[in-house]
Amino acid sequence: MKRLFLLLAVALMGTGAYGQDPGSEMYDLSKIRNGFKNKRVSSYDRSGNNRDHLSAIKDGEKATLFDVKGAGVINHIWITIAPPPEVLHRNDIILRMYWDGKSTPSVESPIGPFFGQGWNERYNFASFPLAAGPVNGAGLVSYFTMPFANGARIEIENQSGKTISSFYYYVDYLEMEKLPKDLGRFHAWYNHELTEALPQGETEWGAVGRQGENKDGKNNYVFADIRGKGHFVGINYYVHCPTPMWYGEGDDMWFIDGETVPSIIGTGTEDFFNTSWCPKEPFTHPYYGYGRLNNDLGWLGRTHVYRFFINDPVFFEKSLKATIEHGHENNLTLDLATVAYWYQTEASVLPPAPTKEMRQPKPMISPRDIHQWRHEWRKNSGNDPKLWGNEQINK
Repeated sequence: MKRLFLLLAVALMGTGAYGQDPGSEMYDLSKIRNGFKNKRVSSYDRSGNNRDHLSAIKDGEKATLFDVKGAGVINHIWITIAPPPEVLHRNDIILRMYWDGKSTPSVESPIGPFFGQGWNERYNFASFPLAAGPVNGAGLVSYFTMPFANGARIEIENQSGKTISSFYYYVDYLEMEKLPKDLGRFHAWYNHELTEALPQGETEWGAVGRQGENKDGKNNYVFADIRGKGHFVGINYYVHCPTPMWYGEGDDMWFIDGETVPSIIGTGTEDFFNTSWCPKEPFTHPYYGYGRLNNDLGWLGRTHVYRFFINDPVFFEKSLKATIEHGHENNLTLDLATVAYWYQTEASVLPPAPTKEMRQPKPMISPRDIHQWRHEWRKNSGNDPKLWGNEQINK
């Protein structure tokens, strides 16, 4: 967003060498600035020893990472946690951020999904504003700009049922006398839903029935539901597909400023994420890509896709409802989770957060499950001992 603000300023003022400003990040980096003081809050050992972490955060406890008064801008966060995910569930450590003395959080998300780690898994992930780095996604990093005019507080809550033995972190920020008026407040919201198939079944690609139409987006999955003025800047999208069928025929639909009919409509899930033709290959770009790919039969399994709207934010004056179909016409049962990221003119109340029970990942579909499905299909198809599996019985 820094570059966006720079380009807007240049367009309005027309300043710079020879009447033009190149507007690049590296050009901007060379500028000498006044009025900033670098500060850090971290988990360093106050005794001067090497126990540089918060320790023994018990189940049900909260821990404050950052509590600063006055004006400033957070520009870097780094976190690592022990024990590892197979012992301590990252989906059940909740990250919250509060701006300007508000009692309600503007950021609320499980810590893993916020940083690009879905389903309590660990994997390396790299994007422009967020990353999870070596070893195997253990270092969680944010470069999102997070301004505050009247104080900021960051906390975690342990809902994992286990004790967090070690929690290491940095929060780096710029201290200033007064925050510029045109800086918005950073928001992030986690949603999670087990979507419902149509009454007539999962009709994707016409495999088991005729496909219908979806013009109003009524039953779409909602990944952002915002009140106020601002701009949308990114999404981490975690999909667990329980079928080998392609999960991504669903279109994105955006309702801006109270629209009843979406003014922005996409052509498919992979298209929304700048990819094409049902991809199943690793791809990393600063603004979009695949953080994790399913490696099962067809598209069965878990996939993490991301897109950050760095050069193309979605602007809204009064509200934004951002949605996506779960399969064409919302015909698929999918385990969907998302973290949406945006800026607003002021700190705002988020929609209700999914409960611990609601956000639990679904188990993987196993070869045994598929074999049992085949067994039931065979019995219901006359139990011919030579049935292969692709016969169109009773059609």
